[in-house]
Amino acid sequence: MNSPLPSGATIGILGGGQLGRMLSVAAARLGFKTHVFEPGSDAPAGHVAQTVTTAAYDDAGALERFAQSVSVVTYEFENIPTEALDIIEKTVPIRPGREALRVSQDRLTEKNFLQDLGLQVAPYAEVSDMGSLEQAIAKTGIPAILKTRRFGYDGKGQARLSSADDATGALSDMAGQPAVLEGFVNFSHEVSVIAARSALGEVACFDPGENVHRDGILHTTTVPARLSSAQRTDAVLLAARILNALDYVGVMGVELFVTPQGLIVNEIAPRVHNSGHWTQNGCAVDQFEQHIRAVAGWPLGDGTRHSDVVMENLIGDDMDKVPALAREAGAALHLYGKSETKKGRKMGHVNRVTG
Repeated sequence: MNSPLPSGATIGILGGGQLGRMLSVAAARLGFKTHVFEPGSDAPAGHVAQTVTTAAYDDAGALERFAQSVSVVTYEFENIPTEALDIIEKTVPIRPGREALRVSQDRLTEKNFLQDLGLQVAPYAEVSDMGSLEQAIAKTGIPAILKTRRFGYDGKGQARLSSADDATGALSDMAGQPAVLEGFVNFSHEVSVIAARSALGEVACFDPGENVHRDGILHTTTVPARLSSAQRTDAVLLAARILNALDYVGVMGVELFVTPQGLIVNEIAPRVHNSGHWTQNGCAVDQFEQHIRAVAGWPLGDGTRHSDVVMENLIGDDMDKVPALAREAGAALHLYGKSETKKGRKMGHVNRVTG
């Protein structure tokens, strides 16, 4: 696919969660249809997409029919089985490409990739058994966090080591899965850059946002972030280096620790990102439209920030605050249409325009 998709074309989205929902809304604004592929029933993206396929990622026939019905495929999460991607790619392009998924699906591969680019990362070491964990502790020091190499998100698949006595329990928590030990970084705060790259290699970055987490889940993102002009420039150039190295097409989230020694890359996410939700009310073109533009072969939009924003996730019982938030001046609600409220479940977010 070399020429821009015409308005009216159908974009396939793997995954039917809230990110897929907001991608579908953005696509509709540009006149595109969306076809969502999602194993679960009553998916949030399914409420707004033109077409929904409810099938497992190992259903080859459903994947083939899905691929034949769309002009390009993108995704809202990175842990898609390789076999499913193999089937789709025989018929239609996948954007962002497979290399970005390969790198980001494995924490060890990701850290090796970033380090090879000359970027700073937290001290880390591969862990497969107690012997390698002991060696890793000697390398990274304690405190540290043991993480599964694959399939971890929002604090899941992680165990903290406050002393060497925690090693046995932490390794048990990994349930036999390959892991990586990450040493702690002395940072003042975390920021993230939402960056986009077009099929022609054009790169555009949104202003960095400052993140605060609670219980391993993003709580708020504030723009502008506390950064010097030099740090802001470094953050944007760093993100662009990652995008170009991957020949990336689409939007990526790059999380960074701010330290006296410079910016340290925490992780990358090859998709639209929770910390970029502020763009919906702070920019003329938000991260979701920017991603759709990129994967459709359109020019990137103007993501210049026109307002200061604080984004707050609404998690679990935070939904009880919705009536009050609906009356709050300057607050823009974005609810995901999830039928069941659960502890730790992202139910929506609110963007407060502060200036």
